[in-house]
Amino acid sequence: MNENRRDAETEAVLPFQVRRLDLRGRLVRLGPSIDVMLGGHGYPPAVAALLAETLTLAATLASSIKYDGIFTLQIRGDGPVRLIVTDVTSQGRLRGYAQYDAAAVAETVAAAPRMDNPVQRLLGAGNLAFTVDQGANTDRYQGVVPLEGGTVADCAHAYFRQSEQLLTGIKIAVAPPDPAAGRDGWRAGALMVQRLPGSLTPDGFDGADPEEAEDNWRRAVILMSTASDAELTDRELPISELVWRLYHEDAPEAFPVRRLEFGCRCSRERIVSVLRSFPREEIAAMKEDDDALEVKCEFCAAEYRFDDADLEAIWRRDG
Repeated sequence: MNENRRDAETEAVLPFQVRRLDLRGRLVRLGPSIDVMLGGHGYPPAVAALLAETLTLAATLASSIKYDGIFTLQIRGDGPVRLIVTDVTSQGRLRGYAQYDAAAVAETVAAAPRMDNPVQRLLGAGNLAFTVDQGANTDRYQGVVPLEGGTVADCAHAYFRQSEQLLTGIKIAVAPPDPAAGRDGWRAGALMVQRLPGSLTPDGFDGADPEEAEDNWRRAVILMSTASDAELTDRELPISELVWRLYHEDAPEAFPVRRLEFGCRCSRERIVSVLRSFPREEIAAMKEDDDALEVKCEFCAAEYRFDDADLEAIWRRDG
């Protein structure tokens, strides 16, 4: 594979299908986008890893549905990490952020440095919500499930069991920066396989031979599990090659790669629109000591400054 092809797969989704196993799948690889989103906020490593997993899951799930708008994955909990918000546009632009209590996170990590169950330890009790918003004059789709399991992938499995009733396997891997290992930034990857939708029996399988269907699904999941974290996050390993490595005996079919990239939709104009919704007295109370209002985007950390003249212009237009 040439250098240009490899670079195209550094931030991408590869849809694929394995007809012999009645299987469809998605392989996701993220690198620079994750690094940009995590690097601008100074998240503690445990919070950064949790956000990276959620962003990767969002990219994976968004790629599996057809929509024209914004796919949002949001997690709320009562633990040290209170909120994680990620979204992916239909053009493949993704962003995300986390809200957390720094002291509580530090205490939790000190008590359990390995962080084997990040959802339980950092998020606690709460829920996970998927939303698809296709704009005005369309119905918003939303699915909400309680947080179940120790990882973000476990929570996604619970969602598919309860809401979609679609046999699904998901594996997510995140690798922090490690110069010794040749990683100059965060890397992430995910593999999702699903039973092709059809007329399912009460056992969850279709076709004339349920036993064969169950064997095929078991094989598909076992092969998925053999993908190592290193393989999922290694930008030197093309994602198309990894799919072939896993399912070559069953003749996988790869479809065109879809590019992904970081993209925040914040702008000064959007901030002005939000400020207009606040009473003048509240805006005045938000001002800093130098009589200016500073607004920071939680997604990209961009800062917008409004001095008295800027605010007066907003109020004049509003009036």
